[in-house]
Amino acid sequence: MNVALALILGQKQEISSDIKQDYQFSGVTHVLSVSGLHVGYIMLLILFILKPIPNTKKGSLIKLATIIFSLALFAIVSGLSPPVLRSVVMFSFLAIANHLHRNSNTYHTLLVSIFLILLFEPYFLFDAGFQLSYIALFSILWLQPLLKNIWLPKKKIVKYLWEALTVSFAAQIGTFPICLYYFHQFPALFFVTNILILPVLSFIMIVGIVVMLISVFTNCHIIIIQIFEKSIFILNQIIHFVASFESFVIKDISFNSYHLISFYLFLIASIKWFKKPCYNKLLITLVTIVLVQISFIQTKKEIESKKEFIIFHTKKKTIITERIGRDISLFTNNALSEKDSKNNVLETYFVANFGVLKSIKKIKNVLFFDGKKILLIDSSGIYEKKSKPDILMLIASPKINLDRALEDLHPKIVIADGSNSYSIQEYWKTSCYKKRVPFHSTNEKGFFRLN
Repeated sequence: MNVALALILGQKQEISSDIKQDYQFSGVTHVLSVSGLHVGYIMLLILFILKPIPNTKKGSLIKLATIIFSLALFAIVSGLSPPVLRSVVMFSFLAIANHLHRNSNTYHTLLVSIFLILLFEPYFLFDAGFQLSYIALFSILWLQPLLKNIWLPKKKIVKYLWEALTVSFAAQIGTFPICLYYFHQFPALFFVTNILILPVLSFIMIVGIVVMLISVFTNCHIIIIQIFEKSIFILNQIIHFVASFESFVIKDISFNSYHLISFYLFLIASIKWFKKPCYNKLLITLVTIVLVQISFIQTKKEIESKKEFIIFHTKKKTIITERIGRDISLFTNNALSEKDSKNNVLETYFVANFGVLKSIKKIKNVLFFDGKKILLIDSSGIYEKKSKPDILMLIASPKINLDRALEDLHPKIVIADGSNSYSIQEYWKTSCYKKRVPFHSTNEKGFFRLN
């Protein structure tokens, strides 16, 4: 039923991590986010209900008002998420164009919906869901007709499957670079999943909307609910089967902003060339290939010259990394094991920074990085008074008089990580304020970087 809530209203907070992972590995996470597919079904249902109303001037106006009101109400109920807003605005404009008996340009409608949404919520521009939603839709509108014309099957069933496949391919091609940039993985069996689930998903959406509408006014009949539940069970089983082939999920792909921009330039240039081949377009496509190569060279150059020391914010443990080029050394106060390197935060850090784990070491009380001395005081509270560190790091809630320690050590900055209790950090903050020493709590300010 949590999947039902996600499919109909986009409320996916209660879905278990295993089911989310199945949807992610099979390449159909988008069906759990309410978007154009869901809003399209709702609009079709509204048009079906309003069919008896004659297409007079007054009747057409009633239909338009009902459609816009219903879509707006659904957007509010589903939480006004960026994909829902985009879809509702898009379909509202299509309904208005239909009422005015005008052929609306889909690209214009797309741009107007972007403008209106960003006018009221400018920060949606930086929302990953908003970006993916519009890029996927633009890719389908721009690229799908080209893919569809590659093969023109005569049988209706084959034609239906081919069109569904080309829609899926168009969306995946368009969102491929930005998906790698945000999620660093690629489900190779996405096209198989989309073909398998499309008939089941269509049935679920229709029955789900019916169940939702009936439930607003009265108790829905148990048979309809059982059919709805069984169809979702079948959907989950199909997705779980595809997701079980984990070897087809390419994970931990390092991809940065240089790659993102150069790959999109290459995609745009190559699609333009495929649509209407000519010498100039071929030349531009070849130039973009060179830009992709330059992005890899520039990334490698920056990685090799990179040096940084990071103190992470992790509860009840201390995790520090020292990075020189691609090689990363991990320091932890726990038992030395590969398990520490499987921390989600660390995995993200390794992938995003093209890093390779070189070694896992036990934390020492004194560390050195780039000519700076770092003194760690742990739960024992023992330290060398004459050590004179540049950075004082407090871990595991040591019971010390920080005022006295600051007078003895004279550090340039004090850092407290997530292994310390919150209450004791408040006392340390006050002590540092009195001594005019900067205090960095990872609990408040996040990780600390030294480079």
